[in-house]
Amino acid sequence: MKENNQKRMGRWKLLAVIAVCAAPLIASYLTYYVIKPQGRTNYGVILDPRLYSIPVMVGTSLDGKSTSLNTYKGKWIMLQVDGAECLERCKTKLLQMRQLRLMQGKERDRIERVWFITDKNKVDASFLREYEGTHTLRVDPESIKKWLPAEIETTIEDHIFMIDPLGNLMMRFPKNADPSKVKKDITKLLKASSIG
Repeated sequence: MKENNQKRMGRWKLLAVIAVCAAPLIASYLTYYVIKPQGRTNYGVILDPRLYSIPVMVGTSLDGKSTSLNTYKGKWIMLQVDGAECLERCKTKLLQMRQLRLMQGKERDRIERVWFITDKNKVDASFLREYEGTHTLRVDPESIKKWLPAEIETTIEDHIFMIDPLGNLMMRFPKNADPSKVKKDITKLLKASSIG
């Protein structure tokens, strides 16, 4: 009887040791195949900088002077594209860019805001006052369509893009982006990078 109890206890101890050793394996299996964690932690789409460095592209400022996006190289650039009329979508992006920059606190001076204007129409002076600090640049719409990638079923006018201080297009935010998620991405970029 005593021998049977010892055998039973020995089996339980062996099963306990096996369970302890197998637990991490079972937990990792459940986590990977059942819970399925998301591998992507960023909200915006990271673009391959080798494919999207700033092209040699000269535009004009609103007063007609020749200028280039390279003028802002060395800083992070938040970029939006739209016509001079600047309808609701355009106004929303201008407002978001202004607020996103301000939300970076003391890091905000590392960011420039640029609005590519794709037509020859006159820009309402009230926009320039309301979104003071946003640089405007008239550009050829065809050349930027070749450079800026849009998501499927969207246009480049639907997005805000981020360009790094070395002049590489490196992130695109989705259409109707959630500003709080965009802010987190920008904060992470600035924290991870010592340049700009």
